[in-house]
This record gives sequence, C-alpha cells and structure tokens, in this order.
Amino acid sequence: MSPNVPAQNRWQRLWRQLPFFLWLIALWMLLWGQFTVLAFVTGVIVAVVVTSAFRLPPAELSGRVNLWWGLVYVVEFLWAVLRSSLIVAWQVFDWRRQPGAAVIAVQLRTDDDLIQTHVGITASLIPGSLILEADRDRRILYLHVIGVHTDEQLAAQHRSVLHWEERIVRAVGSRAQLELVGGGRR
Repeated sequence: MSPNVPAQNRWQRLWRQLPFFLWLIALWMLLWGQFTVLAFVTGVIVAVVVTSAFRLPPAELSGRVNLWWGLVYVVEFLWAVLRSSLIVAWQVFDWRRQPGAAVIAVQLRTDDDLIQTHVGITASLIPGSLILEADRDRRILYLHVIGVHTDEQLAAQHRSVLHWEERIVRAVGSRAQLELVGGGRR
C-alpha cells in the first residue's frame, strides 16, 4: 500500500461531503439574508466548525440526478401546495362542518435516509398534513392529516405520500430504488 492511500481516502470523503458543505454555506447566507463576501467567508467558517464538531456519517448519494423528473417534482409540488392551500382555506371558512382529521402510518418502499427525509419534508410542506414521527428503522412515516372523512380519503392521503416517494426517487434515487417504487418498468 502506498503512503498516499489515507490521503486519497480523506480527499474522497471531503469530495463526497462537498454538496453538504456548500449547502451549509448557502443556508448561512440565507439565514443572514446577505449574499456578500463577508457572509460567504463567515459561512465557510461556520461550516468548518459545524462539520468538525458534529461528525455525521457521510450520506451516500445515488450519484444519479434526472433533471426532467426533478422538474416534474417541482411543478407537481408547487401545484399541490397551491391546491392544498385553497382546500385548507375553504375548510377553515366552511362553518357548516368540521374538516375531519386522522393520523395515518405510511410504510415507505425504499430504505434510504435521504429519501425518507425528503418525503417527510415534502409531505409536511403541503398544507393539510404534518409529519408527527418518522420511524427510521421500519421506514414508516406517521402523518396528521386534515380534511378526511372516509376510508377512501385516507387511502388517497396514503397514496399521495407514496406518490411523493416515487417522484423523489425518480429525480435523485438509485436504479435499485427506482425498481422498488415501480419506476423501472417500461
């Protein structure tokens, strides 16, 4: 073994973490609302401190990004937010009946922390549903949903979460994950 092997592994780890490092810098700049050189430099310092102090296992990315399905996800997400906002607003102003609420459990098909996180965030950002708990080991998301009165409406909410999982996997998931959500079929 050559003496450069540990150095090569360190550089490979740093290269894999580069997107998260850049995200921390961007997040810092967004939090301050400034896109200046000073905000960037302090963001780099904060990112170095955070990544040094809080060592997390490296997140394994699939290395596959499908821009078309990413665009489809964004457009569908924006439409779902608009549509759900109007529905929730109508439920608030409709004094004739209560909107109905339920807690549902959705078993995800993929076994990936990042996909589970993205699905949970997507489901929570759409008005009318909120993630209560994420069971990482069993890949179950527990959601509180409003506007449900029938079993069909509950099933529709369940299908909606699985739909977001499929969209996210189509955009950034691996080929194996794509097969799990049924996206590999022609």
